[in-house]
Amino acid sequence: MTDLLAARSQMAFSLGFHIIFACVGMAMPLLMVIAEGLWLRTRERVYLELAQRWSKGVAVIFAVGAVSGTALSYELGLLWPEFMRFAGPIFGLPFSLEGFAFFFEAIFIGVYLYGWDRVSERVHWLTGVGVLICGTASGMFVVTANAWMNTPTGFTLDEHGKVLTIDPIAAMFNPNAIPEALHMLTASFVVVGFGVLAIHAWLLRRDRSNLFHRRGLAIALAVAFVASILQPATGHLAGETIAHTQPVKLAAAEAHWETEAWAPFLIGGIPDAEAEETHYAIEIPGLLSLLAHRDFNAEVMGLSDVPERDRPNVAVVHAAFDLMIACGLVMIGVSTLGVFLWWRRGDIPDSDAYLKLAMASGPLGVIATEAGWTVTEVGRQPWVVTGVLRTEDAVVQMPNLWIPFLTFVLLYSFLGVMTALLLLRQFRHSPHHSNTAEADHA
Repeated sequence: MTDLLAARSQMAFSLGFHIIFACVGMAMPLLMVIAEGLWLRTRERVYLELAQRWSKGVAVIFAVGAVSGTALSYELGLLWPEFMRFAGPIFGLPFSLEGFAFFFEAIFIGVYLYGWDRVSERVHWLTGVGVLICGTASGMFVVTANAWMNTPTGFTLDEHGKVLTIDPIAAMFNPNAIPEALHMLTASFVVVGFGVLAIHAWLLRRDRSNLFHRRGLAIALAVAFVASILQPATGHLAGETIAHTQPVKLAAAEAHWETEAWAPFLIGGIPDAEAEETHYAIEIPGLLSLLAHRDFNAEVMGLSDVPERDRPNVAVVHAAFDLMIACGLVMIGVSTLGVFLWWRRGDIPDSDAYLKLAMASGPLGVIATEAGWTVTEVGRQPWVVTGVLRTEDAVVQMPNLWIPFLTFVLLYSFLGVMTALLLLRQFRHSPHHSNTAEADHA
């Protein structure tokens, strides 16, 4: 393993680990706020218990996310010093704002966890809304920094490549910022919606009369349905932006080799970089042109027009892109079926078949998100800042980088297992409410 590959692998593993906690940290407070809002409206105690249980999960995720996020900030400086030297002054604004949002989120979480009997019910619910807003803002500011790496703006260079002027506002609101942020935000709600849906489906199979899990599944299914329906819309917006600003990434995602109008959309297939062909793919004529430029006759650039040294790993990007779309379509199907059965029956779907389906779909949000980030990051290669700074020129000049890579893999693996056990414990020993008992209480 080369030092460059070790550094990239460590960063990929760290980001892949942290992004799960970032997604949950952004979206899980929504479920918490919904549950407490339903408690205030209906006075059904099961909603209060859901809010309290979910808030403990938010606290665990926040703590682990803070640790993994701090480690990432150190990795940026230690592994990629040339990148930080060049880019730090340009995209430092969103990172600074992320810090403010993070601290406010910590304050709101503290008040929410310890303020149940110390502040009014309305104020307490509003602190939950504060957790949701600040957590979302924190994630979005970081995403705008990543978007800048894909579409760098807000600076000028002299003839030697030195930065002359900086416009931090233009850098933060680069062309890819809003589309990428919206797509990431909906992805977060998909991850949480399907993850929580799977947990409550699993526990509901063991006790069909447990109202705690029935209400939890209902809230999670509603969030999963809305988020999965919105996700293709935000993905399409991001795709159109990529088509105009990063045509090489689009071509890699679609394994599209020839520049042509009426460009086909490829499903599956095995890219052959040497022959510049994609074998065994299913082609839908003209669809790529339509999706990218809203015109069947629009020309889409192919990878054949790009020098080989400037192409990303097409096989990896194309496979990740197909995996992301496949997971998204399955989740739309599962959530739509659940809502349809709910509407038909007048109650949540609790058949063994659907609960098993919901359990199986639980990891799909995480898989789709990891695949989407693979498209974003690998699709930008060989650039760490598109068209400006190559990845190989940004890495630290230090040998044996495989040692910290292995260390972080072991550390994050241990941290991930412990976090999963803590969260599982939160839901395994859940309160029991039968339908009859809850009705009597109400």
